[in-house]
Amino acid sequence: MAKVYVCLRGTVAKPAQKSSANLHGPIQQINNRYELGEKIATRFAYGEALKAIFPAHQNLVALDAEVSNSTYAALFKDAYPKRFFEMFIAEQNMVGTALGLSRRGKLPFVSTFAAFFTRAADQIRMSQYSNSNIKFVGSHAGVSIGEDGASQMGLEDISLFRSANSVVLYPSDATATAGLVEVAANHIGNVYLRTTREKTPVIYKEGEQFTIGGSKTIRSSGNDKVTVVAAGVTLHEALKAHEILLKEGIAIRVIDLYSIQPVDVAALAKAAKETKAIITVEDHYPAGGIGEAVAAALNSPLGRGRGGLATVHSLAVRKMPRSGKMAELLAYEEIDAAAIVRKVKEYVV
Repeated sequence: MAKVYVCLRGTVAKPAQKSSANLHGPIQQINNRYELGEKIATRFAYGEALKAIFPAHQNLVALDAEVSNSTYAALFKDAYPKRFFEMFIAEQNMVGTALGLSRRGKLPFVSTFAAFFTRAADQIRMSQYSNSNIKFVGSHAGVSIGEDGASQMGLEDISLFRSANSVVLYPSDATATAGLVEVAANHIGNVYLRTTREKTPVIYKEGEQFTIGGSKTIRSSGNDKVTVVAAGVTLHEALKAHEILLKEGIAIRVIDLYSIQPVDVAALAKAAKETKAIITVEDHYPAGGIGEAVAAALNSPLGRGRGGLATVHSLAVRKMPRSGKMAELLAYEEIDAAAIVRKVKEYVV
């Protein structure tokens, strides 16, 4: 704690107050340099982005719970060691310290495995009542972490941060991660960014814009039968399913719901009007996850006003997780491309 106290001495900025003014507006983003098709883990892109944005956010500090070599906060630590705080295996203390830093005018990015944020649920919940401005980054999310096993799998993190009134963002590739790190830094208020352990292909071109409350409809046609809504690792499974079904003459719409809270109600309602059903796919437990976020949005006054009433089917982690290869676990939990294909065919065949 002494190090944190010393770093705060001197001129103190006025604590930031929450605002929704920048919720949907365009934001200048860092230069994304990733090549289409290149395989990069979003957790690695997070570390690179954090380092890249520091010149524009010199009040930024990074905190990590002794896993910075895995969350890739170490990339920031190596570049700016005096702005990095090793909080060790003490997630509650880490979040409490981040709140203090936030109230003293700093911009804290706090990272650990997604599963370990549950240890600090009380501090996360309470931080919002102090007008906090903390950016939480959870890596190693879902069963896609593979062999590390169930104890390391963040499967309730989206629910945790949605219920704590945070913005929740889940990028699917390195370009989206870079853009959303900058978006998070510019947003006033708590933000949760979910990253993936395994490498995923880059699907977005340099300069692609991302906003809080936005989404990307990345596959669509005038003959779409069903809409598949996914984010992060399952978006890539949805794209595989799209290719499989297209060869069989079945067109589906694919939406990247990278902003899970708030969601893009307009895009979801449009899909609900134009297709037979909406299938959500997530590497997360059903409770509080993407499926429930989509269903609630479509049943909200805004969703109903846009004609958003629809059948929503949720593919999520419903079995007891276990250790294995990522592909094996996605198949076991029925959230892979094959499971998506089967579910789509229930509506169109």
